[in-house]
Amino acid sequence: MGWGDYVRNQVEKILLSEGFSVPVAQGGARHAEDLYNRMSQATKKGAIFDDALRHGRLWAEKQTSSTERRAAKRAVRKGSKQAGLF
Repeated sequence: MGWGDYVRNQVEKILLSEGFSVPVAQGGARHAEDLYNRMSQATKKGAIFDDALRHGRLWAEKQTSSTERRAAKRAVRKGSKQAGLF
């Protein structure tokens, strides 16, 4: 496994944990890997993965509607079984 594969796998895991569907997460991961392979330097030292993740996340957000994003965020937030004060 090379660095490009690592970036693709990690970005896909992160996007899935944020509530994106599998095809959208895979597409975002492919775009992140493509950006990683094309980049010659990061925006700041040691942040090339962050740049690739940001690019993949933006692509994934553009592929979903606002209602899908809202529902996915609610599902992720409600997934935590933290007891409330009231």
